[in-house]
Amino acid sequence: MSDSTLYDKVWNRHKVTTLPTGQDQLFVGLHLIHEVTSPQAFGMLRERDLEVAYPELTHATVDHIVPTADQSRPYKEDAAEEMMAELEQNVRDAGIEFSDPTSGNQGIVHVIGPEQGLTQPGKTIVCGDSHTSTHGAFGALAFGIGTSQIRDVLATGTVAMEKQKVRKIEVTGELGEGVEAKDVILEIIRRLGTEGGVGYVYEYAGEAIESLGMEGRMSICNMSIEGGARAGYVNPDETTYEWLENTDYFQDNPEEFAKLKPYWESIRSDADAEYDDVVTIDGSSLEPVVTWGTTPGQGIGISDPIPSPEELPEDKQDTARRAQEHMRVEPGETMEGYEIDVAFLGSCTNARLPDLRRAAEIVEGRQVHEDVRALVVPGSQRVQKTAEEEGLKDVFEAAGFDWRNAGCSMCLGMNEDQLEGDEACASSSNRNFIGRQGSKDGRTVLMNPRMVAAAAIVGEVTDVRDLPETEVTAR
Repeated sequence: MSDSTLYDKVWNRHKVTTLPTGQDQLFVGLHLIHEVTSPQAFGMLRERDLEVAYPELTHATVDHIVPTADQSRPYKEDAAEEMMAELEQNVRDAGIEFSDPTSGNQGIVHVIGPEQGLTQPGKTIVCGDSHTSTHGAFGALAFGIGTSQIRDVLATGTVAMEKQKVRKIEVTGELGEGVEAKDVILEIIRRLGTEGGVGYVYEYAGEAIESLGMEGRMSICNMSIEGGARAGYVNPDETTYEWLENTDYFQDNPEEFAKLKPYWESIRSDADAEYDDVVTIDGSSLEPVVTWGTTPGQGIGISDPIPSPEELPEDKQDTARRAQEHMRVEPGETMEGYEIDVAFLGSCTNARLPDLRRAAEIVEGRQVHEDVRALVVPGSQRVQKTAEEEGLKDVFEAAGFDWRNAGCSMCLGMNEDQLEGDEACASSSNRNFIGRQGSKDGRTVLMNPRMVAAAAIVGEVTDVRDLPETEVTAR
């Protein structure tokens, strides 16, 4: 049983009682909602003549179904328009703040919460989306929840949960050239497995984690769920506080920042905290990681050979064979040279401003391969606006990328941004399941944003570190 970790401290501070089921009832400090998973929950409240208990602790946005090309209303897809209209009605009736597309603050729920300062250390945060673990990068306990739990949180401000064990994952050393946070989490999932985190939350630590900016930490925590963990977090530090101090919330409330910082410091895991498990990974040994299969755990370094199914544990062999058949790869080959048809820069994992900046550095002065369809989808309207002011849109469009409006887009293919037929996609998103990007025959290769940019240019998966130098005109 863990003791004196951030997880234990924040859990205990928010625990209301232990229920007859054995679960703990936790008070929720921030409830984020969007258009796909909330309508049913609001409907349940109306059936019981209940109101939203804490509208001031609830924040809404639209991201999953919102078009990224033409956002004029009504939306072309009837289902999207219906979900949008229902969300608008629900938040209006309940008095919930809504980052809608006319606000300039709309975007992917896990991008807008941190950028607006809603996400803070020591909070319990829930959302009807599995990648809510993203917010753990700030030292919050952040959980994805189901529709009935959304109902409970709306009605009571609390949620029932079972306490998990805590695994500390220390990533030591300094990340090498071309290696990013995305590579770190893909390597963690490769080593521990997509079910290795079941029953755990992950605490990410070590020099390689501490040296990352908040965007990188968010990318790692975002994919905790892909490794089976209930949540993931990083202890707050000066990097965290600097981010928060520059958000709207604390720029308008500097006294609140000074008041809260001692609390944030107090919830950090103690130096002598006890963990249920500790895993150490040498970050300096990593290279860019890409997936070869149909789960985020089927990944390899860009220079490593694709494993033979017979080399894997028996319970993973059949899955590997099916994945290799679907992806059209052979054991012993590397993923370098794997031809792609689509390049997607976006998602709640890698669509923040630094992600786009790094990708633009690779793209500038080059052209997208003639056989590749490439698109960039910023994570929020604020990211989009700043990127356009910095000239990143011009760089991407000059290279042949399609520049879109903010939304989830091709990450899950709930709007018009989808793979067609058996297209292969180099993607900065978080999931590569069959059908994830809109086509049951589509093939998805996960990688970091710079690797996506390099693949778009070359037309195949390539080691970004091997791209030849190109002369560019300074912006």
